[in-house]
Amino acid sequence: MSRSRRPPHDSQAARLWPLLAVNFFMADMQSGIGPFLGVFLIERGWTSGLIGTAMSIGNVAGMLITTPIGGFIDASRHKRAWVIVPGMAVVLASSVILLSQNFWAVAASQVATSLAGAAIVPAVTGITLGMVGQKGFNRQNGRNQAFNHSGNMIGAAASGLLGWQFGYFWVFALSALFGAITVACVLLIQSSSINDRAARGSKEDDPESHPSGLTVLLRHKPLLVLGLALAVFHLGNAAIMPFFGISAVSDGKANGPGFVATTIVIAQGVMVVASIVAMRVAEKRNYWLIMLVSFLVLPLRGILAYLLNGWWGVVPVEILDGVGTGLQSVAVPGMVTRSLYGTGRVNLAQGAVITVQGIGAAFSPALGGWVAHWIGYSSTFLVLGALGLLATLVWVVLGAAVKQY
Repeated sequence: MSRSRRPPHDSQAARLWPLLAVNFFMADMQSGIGPFLGVFLIERGWTSGLIGTAMSIGNVAGMLITTPIGGFIDASRHKRAWVIVPGMAVVLASSVILLSQNFWAVAASQVATSLAGAAIVPAVTGITLGMVGQKGFNRQNGRNQAFNHSGNMIGAAASGLLGWQFGYFWVFALSALFGAITVACVLLIQSSSINDRAARGSKEDDPESHPSGLTVLLRHKPLLVLGLALAVFHLGNAAIMPFFGISAVSDGKANGPGFVATTIVIAQGVMVVASIVAMRVAEKRNYWLIMLVSFLVLPLRGILAYLLNGWWGVVPVEILDGVGTGLQSVAVPGMVTRSLYGTGRVNLAQGAVITVQGIGAAFSPALGGWVAHWIGYSSTFLVLGALGLLATLVWVVLGAAVKQY
Protein backbone atom coordinates (compact mmCIF):
# COMPACT_ATOMS: atom_id res chain seq x y z
CA MET A 1 0.00 0.00 0.00
CA SER A 2 2.82 2.39 0.84
CA ARG A 3 4.33 1.82 -2.59
CA SER A 4 1.11 2.76 -4.33
CA ARG A 5 1.00 6.09 -2.51
CA ARG A 6 4.60 7.04 -3.09
CA PRO A 7 4.59 7.76 -6.84
CA PRO A 8 1.93 10.54 -6.68
CA HIS A 9 3.82 12.20 -3.81
CA ASP A 10 7.12 11.91 -5.62
CA SER A 11 5.50 13.19 -8.80
CA GLN A 12 4.10 16.25 -7.01
CA ALA A 13 7.45 17.00 -5.38
CA ALA A 14 9.20 16.75 -8.74
CA ARG A 15 6.58 19.06 -10.25
CA LEU A 16 6.88 21.71 -7.54
CA TRP A 17 10.62 21.89 -6.84
CA PRO A 18 11.33 24.17 -9.85
CA LEU A 19 8.72 26.60 -8.42
CA LEU A 20 10.52 26.61 -5.07
CA ALA A 21 13.84 27.14 -6.86
CA VAL A 22 12.36 30.08 -8.78
CA ASN A 23 11.31 31.68 -5.49
CA PHE A 24 14.78 31.12 -4.03
CA PHE A 25 16.80 32.60 -6.89
CA MET A 26 14.39 35.32 -8.06
CA ALA A 27 14.80 37.27 -4.79
CA ASP A 28 18.28 38.56 -5.63
CA MET A 29 17.43 38.94 -9.32
CA GLN A 30 14.27 40.92 -8.57
CA SER A 31 15.94 43.46 -6.29
CA GLY A 32 19.19 43.79 -8.26
CA ILE A 33 21.40 46.46 -6.72
CA GLY A 34 18.30 48.09 -5.19
CA PRO A 35 18.96 47.40 -1.47
CA PHE A 36 22.45 48.85 -1.86
CA LEU A 37 21.33 51.88 -3.88
CA GLY A 38 21.06 54.32 -0.96
CA VAL A 39 24.55 53.72 0.43
CA PHE A 40 25.99 53.47 -3.10
CA LEU A 41 24.72 56.96 -3.93
CA ILE A 42 25.44 58.55 -0.52
CA GLU A 43 29.08 57.52 -0.96
CA ARG A 44 29.05 59.40 -4.28
CA GLY A 45 27.84 62.69 -2.84
CA TRP A 46 24.06 62.43 -3.18
CA THR A 47 21.81 63.99 -0.52
CA SER A 48 19.12 61.98 1.25
CA GLY A 49 16.39 64.09 -0.39
CA LEU A 50 17.60 63.36 -3.94
CA ILE A 51 17.97 59.65 -3.18
CA GLY A 52 14.44 59.49 -1.82
CA THR A 53 13.06 61.40 -4.79
CA ALA A 54 14.73 59.08 -7.33
CA MET A 55 13.34 56.05 -5.49
CA SER A 56 9.88 57.58 -5.37
CA ILE A 57 9.82 58.23 -9.13
CA GLY A 58 10.43 54.54 -9.71
CA ASN A 59 7.82 53.54 -7.15
CA VAL A 60 5.17 55.77 -8.73
CA ALA A 61 5.80 54.22 -12.15
CA GLY A 62 5.42 50.74 -10.71
CA MET A 63 2.28 51.79 -8.88
CA LEU A 64 0.61 52.95 -12.09
CA ILE A 65 1.28 49.79 -14.09
CA THR A 66 0.81 47.00 -11.53
CA THR A 67 -2.98 46.68 -11.75
CA PRO A 68 -3.13 46.47 -15.58
CA ILE A 69 -0.29 43.94 -15.54
CA GLY A 70 -2.27 41.80 -13.09
CA GLY A 71 -5.16 41.81 -15.56
CA PHE A 72 -2.87 40.78 -18.41
CA ILE A 73 -1.47 37.92 -16.31
CA ASP A 74 -5.03 36.70 -15.60
CA ALA A 75 -5.72 36.51 -19.33
CA SER A 76 -2.31 35.21 -20.40
CA ARG A 77 -1.60 31.57 -21.18
CA HIS A 78 2.15 32.23 -21.03
CA LYS A 79 2.61 33.02 -17.36
CA ARG A 80 6.23 31.88 -17.25
CA ALA A 81 7.17 34.71 -19.63
CA TRP A 82 5.89 37.24 -17.08
CA VAL A 83 8.72 36.16 -14.79
CA ILE A 84 11.50 35.71 -17.35
CA VAL A 85 11.24 38.99 -19.29
CA PRO A 86 10.80 41.34 -16.30
CA GLY A 87 13.60 39.57 -14.44
CA MET A 88 16.05 40.27 -17.22
CA ALA A 89 14.87 43.89 -17.28
CA VAL A 90 15.88 44.27 -13.61
CA VAL A 91 19.41 43.06 -14.35
CA LEU A 92 19.76 45.52 -17.24
CA ALA A 93 18.37 48.36 -15.11
CA SER A 94 20.94 47.70 -12.38
CA SER A 95 23.76 47.97 -14.90
CA VAL A 96 22.61 51.50 -15.79
CA ILE A 97 23.28 52.67 -12.22
CA LEU A 98 26.79 51.28 -12.32
CA LEU A 99 27.53 53.11 -15.58
CA SER A 100 26.03 56.48 -14.66
CA GLN A 101 25.02 58.23 -11.43
CA ASN A 102 23.23 61.04 -13.26
CA PHE A 103 19.93 61.77 -11.50
CA TRP A 104 17.74 60.97 -14.49
CA ALA A 105 19.70 57.82 -15.34
CA VAL A 106 19.19 56.56 -11.79
CA ALA A 107 15.51 57.54 -11.85
CA ALA A 108 15.01 55.76 -15.19
CA SER A 109 16.66 52.66 -13.78
CA GLN A 110 14.31 52.74 -10.80
CA VAL A 111 11.35 53.06 -13.16
CA ALA A 112 12.45 49.98 -15.11
CA THR A 113 13.05 48.01 -11.92
CA SER A 114 9.62 48.93 -10.55
CA LEU A 115 7.84 48.02 -13.79
CA ALA A 116 9.54 44.63 -13.81
CA GLY A 117 8.81 44.01 -10.14
CA ALA A 118 5.15 44.84 -10.77
CA ALA A 119 4.87 41.74 -12.96
CA ILE A 120 6.99 39.18 -11.13
CA VAL A 121 5.04 38.92 -7.86
CA PRO A 122 1.51 38.44 -9.33
CA ALA A 123 2.96 36.15 -12.03
CA VAL A 124 4.51 33.81 -9.46
CA THR A 125 1.30 33.94 -7.42
CA GLY A 126 -0.70 32.98 -10.52
CA ILE A 127 1.68 30.15 -11.41
CA THR A 128 1.45 28.81 -7.86
CA LEU A 129 -2.35 28.98 -7.83
CA GLY A 130 -2.46 27.30 -11.23
CA MET A 131 -0.26 24.43 -10.06
CA VAL A 132 -1.80 23.63 -6.65
CA GLY A 133 -5.31 25.15 -6.78
CA GLN A 134 -7.14 27.10 -4.10
CA LYS A 135 -6.99 24.33 -1.47
CA GLY A 136 -3.24 23.93 -1.74
CA PHE A 137 -2.37 27.61 -2.09
CA ASN A 138 -1.86 28.62 1.55
CA ARG A 139 0.65 25.83 2.26
CA GLN A 140 2.50 26.20 -1.04
CA ASN A 141 2.61 29.99 -0.76
CA GLY A 142 4.09 29.64 2.74
CA ARG A 143 6.80 27.38 1.33
CA ASN A 144 7.38 29.76 -1.57
CA GLN A 145 7.91 32.66 0.81
CA ALA A 146 10.26 30.65 3.04
CA PHE A 147 12.40 29.82 0.00
CA ASN A 148 12.19 33.40 -1.27
CA HIS A 149 13.38 34.88 2.03
CA SER A 150 16.13 32.25 2.25
CA GLY A 151 17.33 33.20 -1.22
CA ASN A 152 17.23 36.88 -0.33
CA MET A 153 19.23 36.22 2.84
CA ILE A 154 21.93 34.21 1.10
CA GLY A 155 22.06 36.59 -1.86
CA ALA A 156 22.39 39.61 0.44
CA ALA A 157 25.16 37.97 2.46
CA ALA A 158 27.08 37.12 -0.69
CA SER A 159 26.45 40.59 -2.17
CA GLY A 160 27.64 42.31 1.00
CA LEU A 161 30.82 40.25 1.09
CA LEU A 162 31.53 40.82 -2.61
CA GLY A 163 30.74 44.54 -2.40
CA TRP A 164 32.91 44.97 0.68
CA GLN A 165 35.87 43.11 -0.75
CA PHE A 166 35.71 43.86 -4.47
CA GLY A 167 33.22 46.70 -5.11
CA TYR A 168 29.64 47.20 -6.28
CA PHE A 169 30.21 45.65 -9.73
CA TRP A 170 30.25 42.21 -8.14
CA VAL A 171 26.92 42.89 -6.44
CA PHE A 172 25.50 43.39 -9.93
CA ALA A 173 27.31 40.31 -11.27
CA LEU A 174 25.77 38.10 -8.58
CA SER A 175 22.32 39.48 -9.39
CA ALA A 176 22.86 38.64 -13.07
CA LEU A 177 23.94 35.09 -12.15
CA PHE A 178 20.85 34.57 -10.01
CA GLY A 179 18.79 35.92 -12.92
CA ALA A 180 20.19 33.32 -15.31
CA ILE A 181 19.48 30.51 -12.83
CA THR A 182 15.93 31.82 -12.29
CA VAL A 183 15.23 31.71 -16.03
CA ALA A 184 16.46 28.12 -16.18
CA CYS A 185 14.24 27.14 -13.26
CA VAL A 186 11.18 28.83 -14.76
CA LEU A 187 11.68 26.88 -17.97
CA LEU A 188 11.73 23.64 -15.96
CA ILE A 189 8.13 24.32 -14.90
CA GLN A 190 5.99 22.51 -17.46
CA SER A 191 3.41 24.86 -18.96
CA SER A 192 0.95 21.95 -18.99
CA SER A 193 1.15 21.80 -15.17
CA ILE A 194 -0.35 25.32 -14.87
CA ASN A 195 -4.16 25.30 -14.94
CA ASP A 196 -5.03 28.70 -16.40
CA ARG A 197 -8.52 28.78 -14.88
CA ALA A 198 -7.23 27.99 -11.41
CA ALA A 199 -4.36 30.46 -11.89
CA ARG A 200 -6.77 33.36 -12.25
CA GLY A 201 -9.01 32.30 -9.36
CA SER A 202 -11.95 30.88 -11.29
CA LYS A 203 -13.97 28.06 -9.72
CA GLU A 204 -12.11 24.87 -10.52
CA ASP A 205 -15.26 22.70 -10.41
CA ASP A 206 -17.33 24.98 -12.66
CA PRO A 207 -15.85 25.27 -16.18
CA GLU A 208 -18.83 27.34 -17.31
CA SER A 209 -18.19 30.22 -14.88
CA HIS A 210 -16.92 33.47 -16.35
CA PRO A 211 -14.60 36.10 -14.83
CA SER A 212 -16.26 38.94 -12.93
CA GLY A 213 -16.24 42.46 -14.34
CA LEU A 214 -13.40 44.85 -13.61
CA THR A 215 -15.67 46.74 -11.20
CA VAL A 216 -15.10 43.91 -8.69
CA LEU A 217 -12.06 45.93 -7.58
CA LEU A 218 -14.30 48.78 -6.45
CA ARG A 219 -17.12 46.66 -5.01
CA HIS A 220 -15.11 44.16 -3.00
CA LYS A 221 -14.97 45.59 0.54
CA PRO A 222 -12.29 43.23 1.92
CA LEU A 223 -9.97 44.24 -0.91
CA LEU A 224 -10.56 47.95 -0.27
CA VAL A 225 -9.89 47.64 3.46
CA LEU A 226 -6.76 45.58 2.87
CA GLY A 227 -5.42 48.06 0.34
CA LEU A 228 -6.07 51.11 2.54
CA ALA A 229 -4.37 49.60 5.60
CA LEU A 230 -1.37 48.49 3.54
CA ALA A 231 -1.01 51.92 1.91
CA VAL A 232 -0.75 53.60 5.32
CA PHE A 233 1.60 50.92 6.65
CA HIS A 234 4.02 51.15 3.71
CA LEU A 235 4.07 54.93 3.83
CA GLY A 236 5.89 54.49 7.11
CA ASN A 237 7.63 51.17 6.59
CA ALA A 238 9.28 51.43 3.18
CA ALA A 239 11.81 54.14 4.07
CA ILE A 240 13.04 52.84 7.41
CA MET A 241 15.51 50.24 6.19
CA PRO A 242 17.23 52.33 3.47
CA PHE A 243 17.47 55.42 5.69
CA PHE A 244 18.65 53.41 8.68
CA GLY A 245 21.54 52.29 6.49
CA ILE A 246 22.15 55.77 5.11
CA SER A 247 22.21 57.19 8.65
CA ALA A 248 24.89 54.76 9.78
CA VAL A 249 27.03 55.13 6.65
CA SER A 250 26.80 58.94 6.53
CA ASP A 251 27.93 59.12 10.19
CA GLY A 252 30.90 56.89 9.38
CA LYS A 253 29.69 54.15 11.73
CA ALA A 254 29.56 51.36 9.19
CA ASN A 255 30.86 50.07 5.87
CA GLY A 256 28.17 50.57 3.21
CA PRO A 257 27.84 47.15 1.52
CA GLY A 258 28.57 45.24 4.73
CA PHE A 259 26.02 47.18 6.77
CA VAL A 260 23.23 46.87 4.20
CA ALA A 261 23.94 43.15 3.74
CA THR A 262 23.79 42.59 7.51
CA THR A 263 20.40 44.30 7.80
CA ILE A 264 19.01 42.21 4.93
CA VAL A 265 20.43 38.92 6.23
CA ILE A 266 18.94 39.44 9.69
CA ALA A 267 15.54 40.51 8.37
CA GLN A 268 15.29 37.75 5.75
CA GLY A 269 16.36 35.09 8.23
CA VAL A 270 13.50 36.11 10.52
CA MET A 271 11.13 36.26 7.54
CA VAL A 272 11.75 32.57 6.83
CA VAL A 273 10.46 31.68 10.29
CA ALA A 274 7.65 34.28 10.21
CA SER A 275 6.33 33.03 6.85
CA ILE A 276 6.15 29.44 8.12
CA VAL A 277 4.39 30.58 11.31
CA ALA A 278 1.91 32.63 9.25
CA MET A 279 1.18 29.61 7.06
CA ARG A 280 0.46 27.45 10.14
CA VAL A 281 -1.72 30.07 11.84
CA ALA A 282 -3.75 30.64 8.65
CA GLU A 283 -4.52 26.92 8.44
CA LYS A 284 -6.10 26.99 11.92
CA ARG A 285 -7.55 30.51 12.09
CA ASN A 286 -7.50 33.28 9.45
CA TYR A 287 -5.30 36.01 7.99
CA TRP A 288 -6.83 38.95 9.91
CA LEU A 289 -4.88 38.32 13.11
CA ILE A 290 -1.65 37.83 11.17
CA MET A 291 -2.06 41.21 9.49
CA LEU A 292 -2.88 42.92 12.81
CA VAL A 293 0.38 41.71 14.36
CA SER A 294 2.34 42.84 11.29
CA PHE A 295 0.94 46.39 11.59
CA LEU A 296 1.77 46.61 15.31
CA VAL A 297 5.41 45.78 14.61
CA LEU A 298 6.05 49.09 12.78
CA PRO A 299 5.68 51.48 15.77
CA LEU A 300 8.05 49.31 17.83
CA ARG A 301 10.53 49.33 14.97
CA GLY A 302 10.39 53.12 14.70
CA ILE A 303 11.06 53.54 18.42
CA LEU A 304 14.05 51.20 18.35
CA ALA A 305 15.47 52.90 15.25
CA TYR A 306 15.16 56.21 17.12
CA LEU A 307 16.87 54.93 20.26
CA LEU A 308 19.61 52.89 18.60
CA ASN A 309 21.82 53.56 15.59
CA GLY A 310 24.75 52.04 13.76
CA TRP A 311 25.57 48.41 14.55
CA TRP A 312 23.81 48.62 17.93
CA GLY A 313 20.43 48.96 16.26
CA VAL A 314 20.78 46.44 13.44
CA VAL A 315 19.62 43.30 15.23
CA PRO A 316 16.42 44.52 16.99
CA VAL A 317 15.30 46.82 14.17
CA GLU A 318 15.73 44.21 11.46
CA ILE A 319 14.29 41.38 13.53
CA LEU A 320 11.07 43.41 13.73
CA ASP A 321 11.27 44.13 10.00
CA GLY A 322 11.51 40.40 9.39
CA VAL A 323 8.49 39.68 11.58
CA GLY A 324 6.23 42.25 9.90
CA THR A 325 7.25 41.60 6.31
CA GLY A 326 7.41 37.83 6.74
CA LEU A 327 3.86 37.70 8.08
CA GLN A 328 2.55 39.91 5.27
CA SER A 329 4.34 37.94 2.55
CA VAL A 330 1.99 35.03 3.32
CA ALA A 331 -1.11 36.86 4.56
CA VAL A 332 -1.57 39.40 1.74
CA PRO A 333 -1.64 37.04 -1.27
CA GLY A 334 -3.47 34.47 0.85
CA MET A 335 -6.23 36.90 1.81
CA VAL A 336 -6.60 38.11 -1.78
CA THR A 337 -6.87 34.62 -3.26
CA ARG A 338 -9.23 33.42 -0.51
CA SER A 339 -11.57 36.42 -0.61
CA LEU A 340 -11.75 36.62 -4.43
CA TYR A 341 -12.02 32.91 -5.14
CA GLY A 342 -14.46 32.32 -7.98
CA THR A 343 -14.18 35.79 -9.51
CA GLY A 344 -11.46 34.90 -12.03
CA ARG A 345 -9.74 38.18 -11.16
CA VAL A 346 -7.22 37.11 -8.51
CA ASN A 347 -4.10 38.37 -10.27
CA LEU A 348 -5.82 41.62 -11.22
CA ALA A 349 -6.69 42.02 -7.54
CA GLN A 350 -3.13 41.12 -6.51
CA GLY A 351 -1.92 43.87 -8.83
CA ALA A 352 -4.46 46.31 -7.41
CA VAL A 353 -3.35 45.64 -3.82
CA ILE A 354 0.29 46.05 -4.81
CA THR A 355 -0.66 49.31 -6.53
CA VAL A 356 -2.47 50.72 -3.52
CA GLN A 357 0.22 49.73 -1.04
CA GLY A 358 2.68 51.07 -3.61
CA ILE A 359 1.10 54.50 -3.20
CA GLY A 360 2.38 54.47 0.35
CA ALA A 361 5.74 52.93 -0.54
CA ALA A 362 6.20 55.36 -3.44
CA PHE A 363 6.07 58.41 -1.23
CA SER A 364 7.78 56.89 1.80
CA PRO A 365 11.37 57.50 0.59
CA ALA A 366 10.60 61.10 -0.35
CA LEU A 367 8.78 61.67 2.96
CA GLY A 368 11.59 60.07 4.94
CA GLY A 369 14.31 61.79 2.94
CA TRP A 370 13.03 65.32 3.33
CA VAL A 371 11.93 64.87 6.96
CA ALA A 372 15.44 63.57 7.70
CA HIS A 373 16.87 66.58 5.89
CA TRP A 374 14.85 68.93 8.15
CA ILE A 375 14.89 67.24 11.57
CA GLY A 376 17.53 64.49 11.34
CA TYR A 377 17.36 60.74 10.88
CA SER A 378 16.53 59.69 14.45
CA SER A 379 13.33 61.75 14.77
CA THR A 380 12.28 60.66 11.29
CA PHE A 381 12.04 57.06 12.47
CA LEU A 382 9.44 58.08 15.07
CA VAL A 383 7.35 59.81 12.40
CA LEU A 384 7.51 56.79 10.10
CA GLY A 385 6.79 54.33 12.92
CA ALA A 386 3.70 56.25 14.04
CA LEU A 387 2.04 55.41 10.72
CA GLY A 388 1.91 51.80 11.88
CA LEU A 389 -0.54 52.85 14.60
CA LEU A 390 -2.74 54.49 11.98
CA ALA A 391 -2.70 51.29 9.87
CA THR A 392 -3.68 49.31 12.97
CA LEU A 393 -6.58 51.69 13.62
CA VAL A 394 -7.87 51.23 10.06
CA TRP A 395 -7.61 47.44 10.36
CA VAL A 396 -9.49 47.27 13.66
CA VAL A 397 -12.22 49.83 12.94
CA LEU A 398 -13.02 48.30 9.52
CA GLY A 399 -12.34 44.75 10.67
CA ALA A 400 -15.88 43.47 10.07
CA ALA A 401 -15.20 43.37 6.33
CA VAL A 402 -12.09 41.22 6.58
CA LYS A 403 -12.21 39.16 9.79
CA GLN A 404 -13.80 36.13 8.09
CA TYR A 405 -10.72 35.72 5.88
